[in-house]
Amino acid sequence: MKSFLGVLCLLILHPLVWAGTAQELLGGKRVLILGDSITQRGDYVTFLEYYLDRSADFTPANILSIGLSSETVSGLSEAGPWPRPCVLERLPRALAAFKPAVVLACYGMNDGVYAPASAAHLAAFLDGLHRLIAQVRAAGAQVVLITPPPFDHVPVSARGGETSEGPFSYRHPYFGYDETLTDFTKAMRKLIAPGVRVIDLHTPMRAAVTTRQSAEPAFSFTRDGVHPDLAGHLLMARIIAAGLGLATPDGDLSAELRRIEADPLYPLVRDRRELRSEAWLPFIGYTREATFKTASVTAAERVAARLADEIAQRQRTH
Repeated sequence: MKSFLGVLCLLILHPLVWAGTAQELLGGKRVLILGDSITQRGDYVTFLEYYLDRSADFTPANILSIGLSSETVSGLSEAGPWPRPCVLERLPRALAAFKPAVVLACYGMNDGVYAPASAAHLAAFLDGLHRLIAQVRAAGAQVVLITPPPFDHVPVSARGGETSEGPFSYRHPYFGYDETLTDFTKAMRKLIAPGVRVIDLHTPMRAAVTTRQSAEPAFSFTRDGVHPDLAGHLLMARIIAAGLGLATPDGDLSAELRRIEADPLYPLVRDRRELRSEAWLPFIGYTREATFKTASVTAAERVAARLADEIAQRQRTH
């Protein structure tokens, strides 16, 4: 994808890219990653971990992602069968159980409840982020906020699912919903403070999509306008890695996917990430229509430790 060089140029010029290195921020630390269904699928986390594990200068970190489908930081919900979960409900338990040194959080996609830009929705979103920051900082951890990926109306228009009048929802989003996410992104850029960093994922990813669609109007990283495919997750990982100060390969996403999937290290990293995410999510506990809570992650952590040993062996023989 020729547009990715432009994406990297945006990142190089972007004032939010951290001047340090991923080693300084994350190396050897406990890192918790929070988010919605995009993070629960977690392929961008797997790719990010893969790039970190393939970095010769990076001390392995203990990275745990526990994204939760339909979650918000704002506490807002559109009409539906049950209220959307809010990360602030489970955050204290997650901080107490995992004791992270750094927390990455990617919210916003659900927080505008798929409606036109609204001052009330923006205020609720920012209030939620301020509460998240306060809780994480009180626990002694640093915060890295990640702006939401873009909403893409192209696949939604193709199936006739978008609307301009409402009621608005994930299945029937406002056709200009990305304007809401753009407003969220602009507001998040102003939240930098001691112990708080912001990585702008939305702006460069939107630029990449727009560039690609100028040549291929039907192109999209998503089938539903919201959830990126595997190539979209790889682009997310590249942008986030750059924001963390980690260099990653440039060039065509499809070729890079093939290269990664052919690397014997990749399935080990993927399996470890998926195993731990699936074990820790219910162990921390959450409410999504019903309440889910399990008693232990000991068995999963034993398997994860064996996978970590295999990963270390692969790193030594690379």
